[in-house]
Amino acid sequence: MNPPPDEVRLHVWGDYACFTRPEMKVERVSYDVMTPSAARGILEAILWKPAIRWEVTRIDVLRPVRWISVRRNEVGAVVSTRNVTAAMQSGAALGMYVEEERQQRAGLFLRDVGYVIHARFHLTRHAGSEDTPDKFARMFRRRVERGQCFNQPYLGCREFAAFFAPVGDRTPSPVEETRPLGWMLHDLEYEGGGAVPRFFQASLEEGTLRVPAAGGEEVRA
Repeated sequence: MNPPPDEVRLHVWGDYACFTRPEMKVERVSYDVMTPSAARGILEAILWKPAIRWEVTRIDVLRPVRWISVRRNEVGAVVSTRNVTAAMQSGAALGMYVEEERQQRAGLFLRDVGYVIHARFHLTRHAGSEDTPDKFARMFRRRVERGQCFNQPYLGCREFAAFFAPVGDRTPSPVEETRPLGWMLHDLEYEGGGAVPRFFQASLEEGTLRVPAAGGEEVRA
């Protein structure tokens, strides 16, 4: 069955993925499945406009959940905004030496992943009189068919590139797996200049993750 005109589907896949659990303070550990916020990031990498807001409604898991443990080098510090401002005002040189801040950390990542993202558009206050969800859906489909994106989509971490393609007339079948996934990050909500994380009780139902609406009762801070 074809989706409504203002809804889109996107097939994404990659060799590795890490949708980091926020409760892990030191080592990176991925959720079992792509989060709605990561899916939104992929969609925005292909099409972002001030006139639209993405809503991810469903994520189909196409490949069995497989893990890989990797130890890698990371930078354990960032340049503070205060130091950047002071350097700009004084004209002094500012830098960070990676050799002094390098840390080796282990990570538990996903490997050989594949998903179908289902999403739709909502118009924002920046939309014009001629803007409609159907207009942006057609624009998105054209960009996907041509392989166009504003920046390279990625699967949780920038080093894990996401490949994408149109779904076509037939949606690939998800894996036959049903189980609870626990609390999962839904997205970040920006209030008063800060980002507030929102969570929901996620579960796989025959390989499909149903995503509640941002304002629904299932989504909590």
